[in-house]
Amino acid sequence: MATRYFGERIKRNEDPRLLTGQGLYVDDVDLPNMLHVAFVRSPYAHAQINNIDVSQALQREGVVAVYTANDLGDYWKPGPLLVSPPPVDDIIFNEKTQVPLAKDKVKFAGEPIVMVLAESRYIAEDALADVQIDYEPLEAFVDIEKFWDSDIKPAVHDDIPSNIAAHVVQTKGDYESAKKNAALVINRRFNYEHGCAAAIENRGVVAEWDKRAGRLTVWDTTQAPVVIRNGLAGMLGLSERQVRVIAPFIGGGFGPKIMMFYQEEVLVPWAAMKLNRPVKWIEDRAENFVATTHERGQIHDAEIVFDKDGHILGVQDAFLHDTGAYAPYGLTVPLNSQCTLLGPYHIPNYHSQFTAVFTNKTIVTPYRGAGRQHGVFVIERLLDLAAKELKIDHAEIRRRNFIPPDKFPYDNEIIYQDFAPLVYDSGNYEPLLDDALEKIGYRKFINETQPKLRAEGKYVGIGLVAYVEGTGIGPYEGAKVQVMSSGRVSVVTGVGTQGQGHFTSFAQIVAEQLGVSVDKIDVVTGDTDQFYWGAGTFASRGAVVAGNAINEAAKVVRKKILKLAAEHFNAPEEELELEDGFVKVQDMPRLSISLGELAGMANPMRGAVKPGTEPGLEATNYFGPERGATASGIHAMIVEVDPDTMQIHIQKYLVVHDCGKVINPLILDGQIHGGVAQGIGNAFYERLAYDDNGQLLTGTFMDYHLPTSLDVPRIETGHGVTLSPLNPMGVKGAGEAGAIPVGPLFAQALEDALHDVDFEILEIPLNSNRLWEIVNAK
Repeated sequence: MATRYFGERIKRNEDPRLLTGQGLYVDDVDLPNMLHVAFVRSPYAHAQINNIDVSQALQREGVVAVYTANDLGDYWKPGPLLVSPPPVDDIIFNEKTQVPLAKDKVKFAGEPIVMVLAESRYIAEDALADVQIDYEPLEAFVDIEKFWDSDIKPAVHDDIPSNIAAHVVQTKGDYESAKKNAALVINRRFNYEHGCAAAIENRGVVAEWDKRAGRLTVWDTTQAPVVIRNGLAGMLGLSERQVRVIAPFIGGGFGPKIMMFYQEEVLVPWAAMKLNRPVKWIEDRAENFVATTHERGQIHDAEIVFDKDGHILGVQDAFLHDTGAYAPYGLTVPLNSQCTLLGPYHIPNYHSQFTAVFTNKTIVTPYRGAGRQHGVFVIERLLDLAAKELKIDHAEIRRRNFIPPDKFPYDNEIIYQDFAPLVYDSGNYEPLLDDALEKIGYRKFINETQPKLRAEGKYVGIGLVAYVEGTGIGPYEGAKVQVMSSGRVSVVTGVGTQGQGHFTSFAQIVAEQLGVSVDKIDVVTGDTDQFYWGAGTFASRGAVVAGNAINEAAKVVRKKILKLAAEHFNAPEEELELEDGFVKVQDMPRLSISLGELAGMANPMRGAVKPGTEPGLEATNYFGPERGATASGIHAMIVEVDPDTMQIHIQKYLVVHDCGKVINPLILDGQIHGGVAQGIGNAFYERLAYDDNGQLLTGTFMDYHLPTSLDVPRIETGHGVTLSPLNPMGVKGAGEAGAIPVGPLFAQALEDALHDVDFEILEIPLNSNRLWEIVNAK
């Protein structure tokens, strides 16, 4: 069957609903007799709680209940560890996960202490001021750079005086031997600071307990509704069949909404059951800055060694990772940093160790890129420094070190975040580089355009970096595909959606198999009553894992359609074709039957059904990959800098990406554009800054600067294709590709633009003020 849907630039099915205001978001859920929640959050990063008095709040008219940790009884317990430590020799791991409400001690500014429920959010917010808490402030541990300064430091957790959350060492080859034979040794300290996702929709939870039916329904801005359902059932003493979790349209997930279980997710359903009334909590922006998880903060001491021709002999890296006050997501972020540092390069010797450190700051969990940015920043900056020392072009030093295509699958000999060996399944990096060089006009810019502009007094620079993206990890996803009697096709899967275009790309997969137009396919995601099993939307895995489950289910349905139609027409299956919602006999177009009619025939109301057959045209299937698929790409940028103000203007931005077989190039481009926009923000505008007391100094959009449409340029894209052998469709993920390498790209391009100053950019994020300080320090 010729391709008609897979690979086409089809506009998104979901957009008409969203653009006309018909999409359901959590805050749209408005139930009769509903209570509203507000939280008293700690103003201190570290303090002892001596006493809590809620009596005055309970007297306020409209306040229905006020709860502290002591009111929760046995329900008060630390949340689950979502990802266990990896199977690495001699690992140190100290498990600490968040609690529903702080008891005795607060560990970060913004940690919830008291839950207030009232007839309106206004009353609940007013009642917060009625709660009296006696704090005894403690010294906060904030700056991980001071981790090694002294053996005496404030302990975030009293039973872990070292503040060490984890220590992991992974090695490949013999770095010290490689260093002895090196022609060039380069070492630097790199700093990658905190940022936040700043999704357009903050978090929210609504819960309704139907006491008569014994049924709990929860609407949640989560990326993992099935896991939330299972967890809540266990915590509340219910069966999984008694709990329904719905993740409706979500205005941006980006990773923090895969975090489980936020304190509010645990408390709102509990309160709904206790009070037998619907309960709603919607996070405001001030809460979002301190209560929703952060990411990024790491300090790397890295060293790289080369032979005289610029070939990498080895890399050594030791880094500190700021995990915040708790580590519910285990070591996913620092493991990703450790692994992604290897990039698309042949690095025969590698020694990497990290220490994850507890601090009195907001919890750190994955955010778009999930640690990959840090590793890419380190290796790409080291290559830039080496290129300068060896007088090798930036593009050329990367080309010399690329893993050649005949070396795949390529074993990096360390453990990845999915606990499988870090093996790149496929790739071909040089064609991506060549395509990027041509599209950005690299040689012409360096040889003609840049000298001319510099002669005119303009400061323009070019940057080019490479990266890999681990995608499509397990454990599994599932899907059900069903042809309805109306002729429409239903597709249901357990993953949630946060703007990725699932309603269209998943429909295209099914359309390709069943010959039904995309607008005749109804996709349902994120409702545990519709599909029972699933892991969630994270790690660029939706198309790879859920997409292949959908494809396999659609294949089974296709077989059923052809078998039933062959019996109906008394014709061989190979002479039938599926087209436009009909099964037709080849060369006899008048002999056709609609899929709706076949669906009716497959579910007879009378007569006998043959043994071994199933009613209906439907199938449920699951897919779990052996390991993650490795995508890759090149980013390139031309930037102009005002040397007086250090304001920047991005003149051109290009991404050439390989994510295997592309389902929908239009949606893929949108994913990349969004990732680049976030990457630009993380590289040059956004920074979460704390003072020594653990107070967030950039907790509003007046201080935490997001790039606007004026700052994000037109983004050109190109696509290479190396099929992944790890799944039947040959696809790889692309959700984080736009965001991962933007930091080192900025650094390289800005150094090139400000060519008359000998300086190095060893930190991200920057901004005009910080860039001015770095340059003028020279």
